Amino acid sequence: MSVDKILADWKKKSFKPVYWLEGDEDYYIDMLMQAAEHTILTDAESSFNLTVFYGREANWADVVNACMRYPMFAERQVVLLKEAQQMKDIDKLEGYIANPLSSTVFVIGHKEKKVDGRSKLAKLLKDRTELLQTKKMYDSQLPGWTEKLVASKGYQINQKALLLLVDHIGNDLNRIDNEINKLLLNLGERKSITEDDIEKYVGISKDFNVFELQDAIARKDLPKAIRIIQYFESNPKAAPIQMVLPALYNFFSKVFQVFGVQSRDEKMIASSLGVSPFFVKDYLAAAQRFEYPGIERILLLLHEYNLRSVGINDSGSSDAALMKEMVVKMM
Repeated sequence: MSVDKILADWKKKSFKPVYWLEGDEDYYIDMLMQAAEHTILTDAESSFNLTVFYGREANWADVVNACMRYPMFAERQVVLLKEAQQMKDIDKLEGYIANPLSSTVFVIGHKEKKVDGRSKLAKLLKDRTELLQTKKMYDSQLPGWTEKLVASKGYQINQKALLLLVDHIGNDLNRIDNEINKLLLNLGERKSITEDDIEKYVGISKDFNVFELQDAIARKDLPKAIRIIQYFESNPKAAPIQMVLPALYNFFSKVFQVFGVQSRDEKMIASSLGVSPFFVKDYLAAAQRFEYPGIERILLLLHEYNLRSVGINDSGSSDAALMKEMVVKMM
């Protein structure tokens, strides 16, 4: 079952006795746990009929006893078990899950991992609960997801601002959502987020960031690349080399894949690479400037400098020195 389907059912006051939410993407688990806590019951009903447990402190018997109570002055009660992955003897919930009380809505959030599929509990969850399994989003999906999230809040975000935000935060949906909410509070009457807003309210320089470094290398603009690296050297938290190298590798590996696509149609290339058509022009331009041997050499250099950044075959060069040397060799 999907997140949207569960939320739609709850809005229609249609509830199942047990919901098991598991996986390594916390964002959707947190969203449903919050909705269960604040929307299933009215404020008056919550006083008597909402019970919240946390896995680290929870005793399985207390959880089951809470689930077995009948609601007071309401049609149903809600029992939440948060951070269930930290609960000891969680398999002892099997008895209740097999025969739940229809007047209780029991919602379990099991983050970071899934229950062992070979276990009795896993088979029971599949047969007797509404089971939601989440997984981390691919990095290539983040820009599209973020753009839709902004749109769902009634706003727009331009492409440069979108890339700055996603490149800076990475694959952390909760943090992306929080930063967007912070941005929207500061927009006033405006309905569009720009790169200036990202710089001012998120703290990312619109001129000195990984995206601009990537663009400088792709355009063979060595002076600009060196200026950006010097900025990173003066502001170590802005873009540590451990963040820069994977971002560059992601870009140039996509450029490398362009050579394997027979068509030069941008939509066809975007589909083959699994990226937004917005990026394709940059990939094609870089492929034309460097050609196949140049892109292959860039990927090998990124591998070499990744090893050197962790001390392999390097006597302790600074991050800035490594990056300057690397971009010179690339160009």
